[in-house]
Amino acid sequence: MSKSTRVLTGITTSGIPHLGNYAGAIRPAIEASQQPSNDAFFFMADYHALIKCDDPERVAQSRLAIAATWLAAGLDPERVTFYRQSDIPEIPELNWLLSCMTAKGLMNRAHAYKAAQDHNESRGVELDEGISMGLFSYPVLMAADILMFNAQQVPVGRDQIQHIEMARDIAQRFNHHYGQGKEFFVLPQALIAEHVATLPGLDGRKMSKSYDNTIPLFEGGSAALKQAVMRIVTDSKQPGEAKDPDSTMLTQLYAAFAQPDQLAAFRAALQDGIAWGEAKQQLYQLLENLLAPMREEYERLMQQPQEIEDILQEGARKARAEAQPLMARLREAVGLRSPRQTTSTQGSTQHKAAKARFVSFKEGDWFKFRLLDAQGEELLCSEPFSDPRAAGLAQKHLRERGAQDVQTVEQQAQILIEGRCIAQFPTSRLAAVQAALASL
Repeated sequence: MSKSTRVLTGITTSGIPHLGNYAGAIRPAIEASQQPSNDAFFFMADYHALIKCDDPERVAQSRLAIAATWLAAGLDPERVTFYRQSDIPEIPELNWLLSCMTAKGLMNRAHAYKAAQDHNESRGVELDEGISMGLFSYPVLMAADILMFNAQQVPVGRDQIQHIEMARDIAQRFNHHYGQGKEFFVLPQALIAEHVATLPGLDGRKMSKSYDNTIPLFEGGSAALKQAVMRIVTDSKQPGEAKDPDSTMLTQLYAAFAQPDQLAAFRAALQDGIAWGEAKQQLYQLLENLLAPMREEYERLMQQPQEIEDILQEGARKARAEAQPLMARLREAVGLRSPRQTTSTQGSTQHKAAKARFVSFKEGDWFKFRLLDAQGEELLCSEPFSDPRAAGLAQKHLRERGAQDVQTVEQQAQILIEGRCIAQFPTSRLAAVQAALASL
């Protein structure tokens, strides 16, 4: 029985995805989310988008289009947690707590900030001209994105490894300062994609909006796709002349989406002297066969924004069920009183708010305990222990650390302590169990 690995993927919400985004990021991320060993979280980083874009209409349209793109490409919201960053208020709250523990010197070393300063220096202007606090401190927000859900792995390119290193540094500082023997945050690992497809653009350079050389994914329909493919630069060899399959971008693009037998036939046709126009037509047809069903779903979703909203709100509900208990523990750690600690007064009598609690009991020769919620409803019953001290230590562990080590098997959640399952219960109760433990 293997424990699932929590993998968190951030999705930028600036601009409209193109074919290169699909091959390099969307497709591999969706394939990874389908692995049973992965507990996948996908979030749309719309707060981050505000650093680069101050056009409200563009931000709103991009959020809708990108959500529709991922869903149309096969992201299963029943299998993953798919949410917007801006729908999780605990993230900016955590961002502030982490900001108060982050050294300014660490932010000074951030690559994006240094690159912006270098650009200003090359222009002969003040080093910080045009640099917002959003750009300067966004690595802290990125750390909050990751640490909020204690992600164990974060897929990034090599140019983004520093972000994960900073998140680890910030998490370690917080754990050391406030932990008192507890670790609030898992230290994330960068998951480097070594074999991610990098597609050439129409002019041979890497496909990028910056180079204006992209092939559209869904926008503009089949006509825009065909028009872009027909603009791909080739050499001047005539029909009937043999063409080197390894020297044309058409082969690279074809290989990214074809089956091995299809690719072999395409390479053979080039060597046999197929005309460039016919080769481009074959590439277009391959892409159209792949993208047409997804495009149809994309266009349907774009006409049904409420359906997208419902999916994202359900994802936010799932995400907040995890974020709220952790945030309650973090508030306690830094000395901010949580609303659950307040007392209610009725008449002249003050009553403390009901709290979750453990109830120990003996069953035959075994010792067990139950976790009850504030209303006295049973949330879980422990596995049997051979002596009361072991049962008590398990309760102490849960009070101090919460349900940090949880694995799910089918519809059951299991709490592990040092690899041993000490309790199991329906996954539908997981959020309630975590909230109850946070309140102890």
